[in-house]
Amino acid sequence: MANLSHADKPSGNRILVVGGDHNYPPYEFINEEGQPDGYNTELTRAIAEVMGIEIEVRLGPWEEMRARLDKGEIDVLQGMVLSERRLDSYDFSPPHAVINESVFARKGDDPIEALPELAGKSVIVQAGGIMQDYLAQNVPEARTVTVETHADALRLLASGQHDYALVANLPGLYLERELELSNIYAAGKPFAALDYGYAVPKGDRALLAQFSEGLAILKNTGRQQAIYDKWLGPLEQPGMDWKKVGLAAGVLSALLMLVLGGSIVWNRMLKREVARRTAELELQQQRLIQADKMASLGVLVSGVAHEINNPCGLLLLNLPVLKESFDDLEEVLDQYYDAHGDFYVAGLAYSRMREEIPMMLDDMLAGTQRIRGIVDDLRDFARQGTSSLDESVDLNEVVATSVRLLDNTIRRSTDHFEVDYGKDLPEFSGNSQRIEQVIVNLIVNACQALESPEKGIRVITRFLPKPGELRLEVADQGKGIDPDHLSAIFDPFFTTKREQGGTGLGLSISANILEDHGGRLEYESEPGKGTRAILSLPVKP
Repeated sequence: MANLSHADKPSGNRILVVGGDHNYPPYEFINEEGQPDGYNTELTRAIAEVMGIEIEVRLGPWEEMRARLDKGEIDVLQGMVLSERRLDSYDFSPPHAVINESVFARKGDDPIEALPELAGKSVIVQAGGIMQDYLAQNVPEARTVTVETHADALRLLASGQHDYALVANLPGLYLERELELSNIYAAGKPFAALDYGYAVPKGDRALLAQFSEGLAILKNTGRQQAIYDKWLGPLEQPGMDWKKVGLAAGVLSALLMLVLGGSIVWNRMLKREVARRTAELELQQQRLIQADKMASLGVLVSGVAHEINNPCGLLLLNLPVLKESFDDLEEVLDQYYDAHGDFYVAGLAYSRMREEIPMMLDDMLAGTQRIRGIVDDLRDFARQGTSSLDESVDLNEVVATSVRLLDNTIRRSTDHFEVDYGKDLPEFSGNSQRIEQVIVNLIVNACQALESPEKGIRVITRFLPKPGELRLEVADQGKGIDPDHLSAIFDPFFTTKREQGGTGLGLSISANILEDHGGRLEYESEPGKGTRAILSLPVKP
């Protein structure tokens, strides 16, 4: 594939070149169709989609791709382990995975309890990889043998050459299975949990911020977790706890003995109860995962917000000064204009620029204030708040914040978005962050239901005095919900978007949040005509 230097790239909205390893499954590799694939690649494309940027993913030998990043021939490396040594040359995004390393040996060879045992041994590592650096720094007595890929390292070991191979744990397990290398094994417990993410040349903070913000959005919406589960989940499943299985089997056997002469009805009731309890436990686990992701997102967004707010603060400080400076200069420039006629400022006639400059400065100031507002809204949404329900919450404010957060998603989905805020709405007692989570989910669902930008979405807030309720409606002109599915949309894990990364937890969690607030969530839908989500909340007594 031909190199693409910065001079070759189009100006303006140029295509960003993202590099990676061509044989590092399941993170990144060239698939059977000759295309870049894997967890890192799919995550990169998802970030580009949510950030509205154009990218080209190029995969090649790892050592070569690092050299091309250093030369400026690619913009970003999509999979690099962070280390203190590498921080001298690169800036890193927040991690999107944790890489563990493993020592592989041939069956029959001694296991490795600690890495110093590799001293004096012949150890195969990937050229330019983190383990080459690690051995050089921590076990210099080891004789390192470099190869291009992890697959090459394991094949070389399996062929009887050298003592050990030091590779990433998940790719090692993946390749051991895919290459059918039956005579090697992981010779010790995984070690060195290392942060793994995007890297850019030192100082390119603006580019890094785009990837960090996109990653934060994917984590917040659960899409990053869905991509992670697709590629890495099957390799991270824990082994069977046979002690628990044996205990459960013993209990089940005793029950079967007691009900040996029982009826089929009892067995069916038992199965239904087990299924119900299993679903409840899985839902609780997913809620804990979501809570942990939100806590991590809060830390990430705070850092990104700080990086964005610094230049925003500088602009907000200097733009009013520039505007006042022009106001003071305008009288002198007008006198010169009256005496000498029109003249050029920045290539344009002063007679025109006299009107344009104040408007440009006002637009720049308004745009900067909008950036700060969006960042503050995102930081507030991701902040880990309390679980108390005793806040006084303004429904219109929560809806406005949600709409600002989803501005990009809404604009990409529809040309007809309307919000009708009810006047003088009373406040309700609850948790604003949790209600915001519900509203964001409802609007995102409405956007995903639209089949073209010509279809619209309308959001309405109202107060109904007779039942004493606040009402929020999100109505879309989308494809609607099949009547057979409508009764199951609040069931945990029910989703018609499994292939697009849907988990089936959004509406289930939303309904539970509203139940905690004493409210309810209802859906009305007709296939081909659209859907209306109705959120009801009791007002403060």
